[in-house]
Amino acid sequence: MTEKIFIGADHVGFNLKNRLVDELKKLGYEPIDVGPKKLDPADDYPDYAKPVASAVSTGKVQRGVLTCGTGLGMSYAANRFPHVRAALAWNEQIAALSREHGDSNLLVLPAQFVSEEQGISILHKWLETGFDGGRHERRIEKIDQP
Repeated sequence: MTEKIFIGADHVGFNLKNRLVDELKKLGYEPIDVGPKKLDPADDYPDYAKPVASAVSTGKVQRGVLTCGTGLGMSYAANRFPHVRAALAWNEQIAALSREHGDSNLLVLPAQFVSEEQGISILHKWLETGFDGGRHERRIEKIDQP
């Protein structure tokens, strides 16, 4: 069965999102594009962060991807959902560490600070990197504790 990955963006991340959707398809994933479907400078990032984060939070999918100008707005909105560990990554090393140490399940890319090619490279690294577990596992468990 093909892994589904929810993906969304605001207007600044629109072009990068479309490239990432194509790349996910090439890699054999089933991207679920929550939008936007057309470029609209008046859109709001929470409208796209929420359905992606909700799908990850509820276990509908294991992973999601979001992009906006800085990545900050998307990460703020996504990390409000239980069990979501949205990681803002601007290079491959950060993406890998977010997986190895933080078991990130939602990748956030800053479209104003990475090229489309860099975004694809970061996505590849994030997808192929596993969680190290061990001492990191107890830390992850503490995130959702009151």
